[in-house]
Amino acid sequence: MEHSSGLIQAVIFEAADRNNIGGSAYGGQRSICCTPDLAKLEGCKQGEVIRIPSATEINWPMVLSIQFNGNDLSTQMNNAEVSIKKTGMHNLFFIACDPKLKGTVMSGKTVWKNPDGYLPGRMAPLMTFYVYMAIAYLLLSAIWFSQYMRFWEDILQLQHCIAAVIGLGLFEMILWYLDYSNFNKTGMRPVVTTAWVVTVGAIKKTLSRLLILSVSMGYGVVRPTLGGLTSKVLLIGATYFVASELLDITEHVGTINDVSGRARLFLGLPDAFLDAFLILWIFTSLSKTLEQLQAKRISVKLDIYRKFSNALAVAVIASVAWITYEIYFKATDPFNERWQSAWIITAFWDILSFALLCVICYLWAPSQSSQRYAYSEDVGEEFDDEEAQSLTRGQSNGDVSLVKQEQKNGN
Repeated sequence: MEHSSGLIQAVIFEAADRNNIGGSAYGGQRSICCTPDLAKLEGCKQGEVIRIPSATEINWPMVLSIQFNGNDLSTQMNNAEVSIKKTGMHNLFFIACDPKLKGTVMSGKTVWKNPDGYLPGRMAPLMTFYVYMAIAYLLLSAIWFSQYMRFWEDILQLQHCIAAVIGLGLFEMILWYLDYSNFNKTGMRPVVTTAWVVTVGAIKKTLSRLLILSVSMGYGVVRPTLGGLTSKVLLIGATYFVASELLDITEHVGTINDVSGRARLFLGLPDAFLDAFLILWIFTSLSKTLEQLQAKRISVKLDIYRKFSNALAVAVIASVAWITYEIYFKATDPFNERWQSAWIITAFWDILSFALLCVICYLWAPSQSSQRYAYSEDVGEEFDDEEAQSLTRGQSNGDVSLVKQEQKNGN
C-alpha cells in the first residue's frame, strides 16, 4: 500500500439509506469525506468516504476502493458484481476525497439487471401498459374500420383523417412495446429502433392535434376546405413535429435514464409553447364555428360541436391539473423514491389522447347519415379564409341541406 496513492471509492446505496453516507462535525455542514474533525468524532479514516452501516444490512451501503499505483496517471477497476437483495432506488457514486484527484476523467459502463430483465423498475410497468393500450387501439380499430368499410360510399374526408390517426396510434403502441421488450431482454436500446418509435409517435401527436384543430374549424362539416388557412395549419404542424421529435429523441434515443431537469425544461419549452398556442387557436376556431352553426340554426351539427367542445374543455382542464400534479410529484421526490408510480406520469398522456380520440370517433362515426353532417353549399355556410370577418353575417333560411337529405332518405 505504501506505493499506492489517489484513492477513488465506488459507493452503492439505496436512496432510503442516503443519510448513511457522510457525517457532520459539531452540527455543521454535512461532509461525504472524512475530515480531521470527523476522524476524531466519528472514528472514520481521513481521506475516505464516511460509511455508516445500515440497520438492516451491516454490509450496506457498499464501498469498493480503486487506487493509483505510484506515479501512474491511470488505473483500472476490476469487474465487480454486486448482488442487491432489497427493492428500491439504488445509486452508484464514484467519489474521490483526495484533492490531488480533482479533474479526474472516468470512462466505462455499469450494467443493472432486475429479476425480470434489464428494464429499469420505473420503466417496467410501461411495457405492460403498452400491451393494454395496443389492445385498446385494436378494439377501436376493429369497431371503426368495420363501420368504415360498411358505409364506404358515405365516408367524409374528416373520417379518412380519423382512420389515419387510429392506425398510427396502434402502430405506435406496438413499436413502444417492442422497444421496451428488446431493452428488457438485451439491456440495450438500439438507436435506429428507438428513433423509429419516437418518430412515429411524433407524427401521431402532430396529426392528432391537427385533426382536432381541423374539426374545430369545421373542416368537412361546415366548410369544404381550410382555404387560405391550409398553409398556416401545415406550418404549425411541421413546427410542432420538429419540436416534439427533438424532445423525444433527446429523452429516449440511446438513453436509459431520464433527461436532466435543465435539459428537459429547455427542450420542453418549445413543445409546451406550441401546445398552448394550438389550444388557443382550437378554442378560438371552435367558438366561431359554434356561432356560425347557431346563427344558421343547424341543430344537428350544433349538437355535435357542443358535445365536442365540452369534451375538449374537460381534456384541457385534466391536462392542466395533471401538469400541476406532475410538477408537485417531481418537486417532492428529488431522490426518485416514488419510482414505482412514476410510470403513471407518462401513461396519463397516452390515456388522455386515446380518450379524446374515442370521443371524436363516437361523434363522427361512419353511418348511413354521415352525409347529414357534411358541408353543403345549399345552406350558405360562409367562412372567411383568414377567419378575420364576422362569422354570423347574412341571414339564414335554416338547414336546407338537412331537409333535402331527409327527403332523399324518405324516397
